[in-house]
Amino acid sequence: MKTRILLILLILWTAFDAFAQQGMTLEQALDVAEINSPDMKITRLNLVRSEENLNAQRATLKSNFSLTLNPLSYTQNREFNELISDWYSRTTTESYGNFTISQPIIWTDARISLSNRFGYFDSYSEYTNTTSKGFSNNLSLNLDQPLFTYNRTKLNLKELELALENSKLNYAIQLLALERTVSQAFYYVYQQQQSLDIASQAYENMKKSYDIISTKVDAGISRKEELFQAELNLATTKSDYENKQVALENAKDDFKLLIGMSLFDEIVVLPNIAVDTISVDISFAIDQGLANRMELRQREINIESSQFDLIQTKALNEFRGNLGLSFGLFGDNENVADVYANPTNNEAVSLSLTIPLWDWGERKSRIKATEASIESANISLEDEQNNIIIGIRKVYRNLLNLRNQIAIARQSITNAQLTYDLNLEKYKNGDLTGMDLNIYQNQLSEQQLSLTNSLISYKLELLNLKIQTLYDFEKKEAVSPVTSLEEK
Repeated sequence: MKTRILLILLILWTAFDAFAQQGMTLEQALDVAEINSPDMKITRLNLVRSEENLNAQRATLKSNFSLTLNPLSYTQNREFNELISDWYSRTTTESYGNFTISQPIIWTDARISLSNRFGYFDSYSEYTNTTSKGFSNNLSLNLDQPLFTYNRTKLNLKELELALENSKLNYAIQLLALERTVSQAFYYVYQQQQSLDIASQAYENMKKSYDIISTKVDAGISRKEELFQAELNLATTKSDYENKQVALENAKDDFKLLIGMSLFDEIVVLPNIAVDTISVDISFAIDQGLANRMELRQREINIESSQFDLIQTKALNEFRGNLGLSFGLFGDNENVADVYANPTNNEAVSLSLTIPLWDWGERKSRIKATEASIESANISLEDEQNNIIIGIRKVYRNLLNLRNQIAIARQSITNAQLTYDLNLEKYKNGDLTGMDLNIYQNQLSEQQLSLTNSLISYKLELLNLKIQTLYDFEKKEAVSPVTSLEEK
């Protein structure tokens, strides 16, 4: 009865422990990390800032409506009139409002505005001893057009568009870097899980061998020294098993901290390390990398930005002009209904020119400095292309080497298992010492762990190849992190 109760309790405890531990795949870990990682949060905020700056700039291209109100203005001044060489007083009370519609014109960098100023005034002058009062309205249409210079509105908009594109690229690159970091930590936890399982298996095997030698010593078949060695081997494997437990818990804590999940959640990583033979065409891989790598587009953006800097630099101390046109209709009357009974046309045309004479070579030097920056950006683009080619070649060679290592590791496990089984029989028959059996057990454990490490290394190199080329050779499809970001 007691045995049955203990068995039921053991089954319930095992079920509860399995339920308490949360199974986590690599994809789930990446989703958690993308949301909770501090680096991703900062990158995401930079992306939001670039988006809102561009939205604000686009908003400035639409019509702007403004209303200025001055409900009351009162002034009393003592002024000197040179014509009569005498002082006089003037008192003025007024109230007015000004409504304006302003519209920038992106194609020519001009600005057109419609303004209407309506007000009431009451003014007394001691000089004429008269009082003037009434309503006035001034309606005007104005145009302000820069001449002989670059389109600043278009340039500012293009700069912000490039800044947003660069922020999206940064986010996507950061996401790929996060995938690499999380994958490495994820597989490291799996390595520790496997190490614990292998250590547990070795511990169980050593307990069996200890029971065998203990029985033989008790029966007087083996020497007592063999029991001492078996006890030492058992204590060693138990210590190794406990060390692996500590290493696994430490790896889990580091992993949970990395992806931003609660340190009190219990997890078990569930990797997919099944390795199929992946055929990689190195020429195709390089072409994909050169066509799709976001770092190259970032270098191109740097070149375009430098070109914009050159345009702005050439505008330093430039010959430029400005054309101003204004047409208006003004009216005033004591009665508001008759304010336009006798209107007056207000017209204005102005043309201003700025002609640089001598700047002591400032503009020329600044242009040369900007041109040097453009050349530096071009060199950086070429260097990035070469680095991409070299990086893809290295990953390709590593994949070929790891495939060989996986095949060797699998055969080594088969050989080590057969060797251990044969020597275990010898140990049972008394033809092998416990120390020698421990050597074969260690060899089996090392080969099992070696295969796990080779499989994980191969998976990480496949991920590295995907990041280097932005092409998934396992799924045989292109990777578009920027497009995925826009869909989100």
